[in-house]
Amino acid sequence: MILCDAGVILCLVDRTQPKHHGYKKQVLQLNKPLITTWSCLTEAMYLAYRRGGWAIQHQLGQMLLDQTLVVYEIQQDAHNRILELMARYQDRPMDLADATLVLTAEKTGRRKILTLDSDFLFYRIGDNLDNFEVIQVDG
Repeated sequence: MILCDAGVILCLVDRTQPKHHGYKKQVLQLNKPLITTWSCLTEAMYLAYRRGGWAIQHQLGQMLLDQTLVVYEIQQDAHNRILELMARYQDRPMDLADATLVLTAEKTGRRKILTLDSDFLFYRIGDNLDNFEVIQVDG
C-alpha cells in the first residue's frame, strides 16, 4: 500500500485537474489499495464539493467502497505525536492532514506517498529521520 495525500485523492476524481490523467495512470500501476487518513479524506471531500459538488464527492466515496482507498485509523494515544510533528514543522507550516500521514508512515512503515505537496520532501519519518519516497507525476 502507498500513502495518498488529499490533493491526489481529489485529482483522481476531478477530471478538470491538470494532473488527473497522470495520477490515474500511476494508480492503475500500483498495488492497491491506497492508504490515507480521515483528515486527508475530509480535506479531499471538502475540495471535491467546492470543485463539483455531490457528483465528485460520490466518486471519492466510491473509492472507499471499492477499497481503492482505505483509511488508517489514528488512535487517541497518537494525538500528542501529531501535535509534536506540527510543532516541529511549524515553519512550513505542517497542517493536520500532513501530520497524520507522517504519523501513519511511522506506525505502518510505509515510505511511499502520492502527493502534489513538496513538503513531503522535507518531512522526516520517526526518530531515525527516514525520508519519504515521494511519487509525483508531470501530467
